[in-house]
Amino acid sequence: MPTVGVFEDDLKVALGGLKVKDAEFETAFDELCFEFGLELDEVTSDFEMMRKERGEEAASGASKRVIYKIDVPANRYDLLCLEGLVLALQVFKGMVPNPQLSLSMPHGLAATTMYVAKETAEVRPYILCAILRGVTLNKSRYDSFIDLQEKVMSNVGRKRQLVAIGTHDLDSIKGPFRYEARKPTDIEFQSLFHDEKMTADKLMKSFETHQQIKQYVPIIKDSPVYPVIYDSNREVLSMPPIINGSLSKISLETKDIFIELTGMDQTKCEIALNCMIAGFAQYCTTPFQVEPVQLVFEEGSVFSGETLTYPKVQPRRMIADAARMKKSLTLDKLGNEEVCTHLTRMGIPSKVDQSCNNIINCEVPVTRSDVMHECDLIEDLAISYGYNNLTEEVPFVQNVPMEQPINHITDLTRTEFACAGFTECLNWGLQSKKENHEWLQREPASKPDQVQNVDFEYQPFGKPVTIANPKTKEFEVLRTTLLSGLLKTVAHNKMNPPPIRVFEVSDVVLQDARADTETGAKNRRQAAAVACSDKNSQFEVVHGLLDQIMWKLNCEQKAVLENPNSEEGKVARKRHKLAYHLEPSQDPAFLPGRQAHVMVNGVKIGVMGIIHPDVLKSFEISLPCSAFEFNLEPFLTWLTDTAK
Repeated sequence: MPTVGVFEDDLKVALGGLKVKDAEFETAFDELCFEFGLELDEVTSDFEMMRKERGEEAASGASKRVIYKIDVPANRYDLLCLEGLVLALQVFKGMVPNPQLSLSMPHGLAATTMYVAKETAEVRPYILCAILRGVTLNKSRYDSFIDLQEKVMSNVGRKRQLVAIGTHDLDSIKGPFRYEARKPTDIEFQSLFHDEKMTADKLMKSFETHQQIKQYVPIIKDSPVYPVIYDSNREVLSMPPIINGSLSKISLETKDIFIELTGMDQTKCEIALNCMIAGFAQYCTTPFQVEPVQLVFEEGSVFSGETLTYPKVQPRRMIADAARMKKSLTLDKLGNEEVCTHLTRMGIPSKVDQSCNNIINCEVPVTRSDVMHECDLIEDLAISYGYNNLTEEVPFVQNVPMEQPINHITDLTRTEFACAGFTECLNWGLQSKKENHEWLQREPASKPDQVQNVDFEYQPFGKPVTIANPKTKEFEVLRTTLLSGLLKTVAHNKMNPPPIRVFEVSDVVLQDARADTETGAKNRRQAAAVACSDKNSQFEVVHGLLDQIMWKLNCEQKAVLENPNSEEGKVARKRHKLAYHLEPSQDPAFLPGRQAHVMVNGVKIGVMGIIHPDVLKSFEISLPCSAFEFNLEPFLTWLTDTAK
């Protein structure tokens, strides 16, 4: 949870409507935070914090101004500054009406324009802008503005990787502006932290040791071009996401503020921009009035040839079912108008629909990006009504809890593995591309579902789900096989005496292009085992374990079932046993001639064999290994059918 620190004296001025004595303010504010779903985490000061960390002597000159530290929900970006927090609490207490953001152009001025060059698509493609006119700043407001900027970049922008914000004194620069991407040696300006002009490559080198900026340098360091924003005089406003130019630095005297955001995600940029303008538009000449900026995208840029206007401040309309909301909280006796009143208190103006009394029309402000579904409105209704005021009721529903069938068969299978002397593993669901298929010598399919029986067949070459922007090379794809994880486990346990026998029964993920698959992918429960020894390949051990598992899953050798004279076959047929046998396979992860498909009812549900020496070499395993892997999910259908 983000923590917002605000000064007690500022809170007292802003929340004067609480009308409590100074000695009672802390208690009253704590209760108000609790009602609103927040938590007053700590009441402290710079002096107290420094005294705890460095001792009384070191803290002697620190400020004793009281600070309230408040924990706010991670998705409530509108509460990250004093202004947003106070405004939300004032609306909650009915001290002020819900503010309405609006767009307006100053009389006699043309629209400010930002031109976006096509080269920006190579590095940070998205940009949004807005202008706050006639802002009145003092020291407290200025500090809060800068603090909000940093908090938004840290939380919404993921430490500037997704969003970076630049704020500028509009009177010191001249539009129209240009957003470009240029070679580091072609960019030269004086940054906020330097007294002279420097080229971008030299700036980046100097920032590698800078206490504040060094953590952001890797974001664009290796890019052939750096993003840069110019005014009409070719003066540099900023080089996002690293640093602003000193020319346009805002101060207490700044009246008109130009805000620009660049990033890798359009939605995150919009959320961040809305947070910035909503928190401080109240200080404009006309409160809550924002000036838009035209964005003109060149051909080849992210919005090729389009002209967009930002910010977009119109509230988002949502329709809620009043009866369903009340039933969710056992508030059936609550009137629909009362529901609207509670939602309005939470900053979401709401009215009962005139044509249908059970429908509530909500206008979700742009600052409430956390409200995405009716369940979010139910949460706000519960907060406003008061969790302590909700009535506890035992639901009039009789349910018999039971384990999911797939988990039940999984547990039974795990028990059989363990009884055979194998040790269970639980490996990562994310793997590198090398581990998932390259080291196994398997080439993933170019298209998903290139098999006849998609739900039942084992798919060693299934197309994996790929992570778009992986944090690390170790986690690039969702695994399509359990074998690579088990082989890694063996490799990391080479110091243990052989034999090493491990198993895993868990999910893999495969792409699925069928229309009824909402996500375009599917989870599949599979079982796998690996055995290795310094004496032999352990093939007979793995083969015996597979036979035992198949027998426990109501399978019988196909040859036995098809023998009309076999007493064993007659018993198996009477018990509706499933036909199980092995067929030759050509899986490159296994040794040729020492591998086979696992066949049940004519379906290739798995593979077994001796692991190929090249695969073992890739995983740095020096001992011979044998393994099998099969799809467990078909048995849910087969066992149900045979039980009928």
